[in-house]
Amino acid sequence: MSEEKITHFGYQQVPVAEKAERVRAVFDSVATRYDVMNDLMSLGIHRLWKRHAIQLAGVRRGQTVLDLASGTGDLAERFAGIVGAEGCVVMTDINAAMLDEGRTRMLDRGKVGNLQYALVNAEQIPFQSDRFDCVTIGFGLRNVTEKQAAIDEMFRVLKPGGRALILEFSHPASKVLGRVYDVYSFSVLPTLGRLIVKDPGSYRYLAESIRMHPDQETLRAMMESAGFERCEYFNHTGGIVAIHRGYKL
Repeated sequence: MSEEKITHFGYQQVPVAEKAERVRAVFDSVATRYDVMNDLMSLGIHRLWKRHAIQLAGVRRGQTVLDLASGTGDLAERFAGIVGAEGCVVMTDINAAMLDEGRTRMLDRGKVGNLQYALVNAEQIPFQSDRFDCVTIGFGLRNVTEKQAAIDEMFRVLKPGGRALILEFSHPASKVLGRVYDVYSFSVLPTLGRLIVKDPGSYRYLAESIRMHPDQETLRAMMESAGFERCEYFNHTGGIVAIHRGYKL
């Protein structure tokens, strides 16, 4: 009898088959207050990180964009405005509650026509190869069980000449910043989670999942392993966040 494959959920070791369900439960819990928490946790700086990611994507009118782990749709909304009526943005998430929250937000803002919605596991993207001009994933890759599989899939569905953007929490560049960030992550974040969403555990998981995520150089190597070329990354806030970009040439 073969041994059960194990992965990490934050600092816990869990069976691979359980991780997606545990991640789903986290986002079910925080979906309705997700945007409020993002603003509080980052003091609004997440908007600057996302703005730079959009600039680096280089999306143009009429292009097609796949946004993985869209959440409430910050990136997808901006891309929809850029590609216009001639283009298309597919807004996806593995979590139905988050996708519903994002879709409701888009409809409330009158964002219709060039936005499509799909429940998607980034490890098994249900679209044909060579379809999209740009594929993005913002603050979602660290929650994926098989990260290399997801990066491989991003490469597969890109058109030749397309580019992928991974916006994610990463590793601080200095030890001093790292120590300050640890205190903030393991003390302040769970307290905010308890006060705002009545769920400190989900934000302890957030802090732990960030520490378990590959560092900047490792993630760049993973993109190169998938076939991406001209891979590079851009640190923000001292490396607390990084944007990785690679091309399918």
